[in-house]
Amino acid sequence: MRRLVVDTNIYIDWFNARRYEDILFQRDTVKHLSAVVLMELRAGAFSQKDRRLVQSVETAFAKVGRILVPPRAVFIEAGDTIRRLQRRGFNLKGSHSIINDVLIALSARSIGATVVTQNERHYRAIEAVRPFSLLVVE
Repeated sequence: MRRLVVDTNIYIDWFNARRYEDILFQRDTVKHLSAVVLMELRAGAFSQKDRRLVQSVETAFAKVGRILVPPRAVFIEAGDTIRRLQRRGFNLKGSHSIINDVLIALSARSIGATVVTQNERHYRAIEAVRPFSLLVVE
């Protein structure tokens, strides 16, 4: 069965407009919630309603043991990847969130999962340095 790690932007669109239900509730896949995605969702959940929604997603993934926390080896690989991205001209100052995206991508790779995102620019840059399975949606 195919494993998926869904990026933050997909969850936000689902929370706000019920988009991407076909991805989030796809039956023939196993979804994992990245701890990095969870952090980003919590950081942007300003209303009580949004915090409850994020908590419900977290609880669902925690119950089945599918919260993906990057191990030390992923952080080491992420540091090397970020350095290589900068050498290729990627400006971290203009796009600091790529650090989180690197952690999401490499964590997914560590369990053989595909990252599902709208953020083609960041993830294609990461993929050019460290190949991983990626699905970009519009």
